[in-house]
Amino acid sequence: MVMNALNAVSAYKKSGTLMDSAGPSSVSQTAGGEDFGKMVKGFLGEAVDSLHEGEKAATAAATGKADIAQVVTAIDNAELVLTEITTIRDKVISAYQTITSGAI
Repeated sequence: MVMNALNAVSAYKKSGTLMDSAGPSSVSQTAGGEDFGKMVKGFLGEAVDSLHEGEKAATAAATGKADIAQVVTAIDNAELVLTEITTIRDKVISAYQTITSGAI
């Protein structure tokens, strides 16, 4: 479980830096006035933070410095975030495939 969280944190940290390189000119405004890129970047930042907390809790548990309830909660939160990100990724890929196939 710990290795999966470490890999996920690394991958999403890298994807966050890719968002920075897109720049504000490549995103459009949403109805609320916030750009979509900033919204996604904020979500990914919170997701990475949650994954970091899970990683820290697992490390603390391995060294015997954490309460087991806190460790389980942090790992469950990290797993939930990873599931949400995977679901969003799958929806984006599906939408991209639909658009590129000309089915619209």
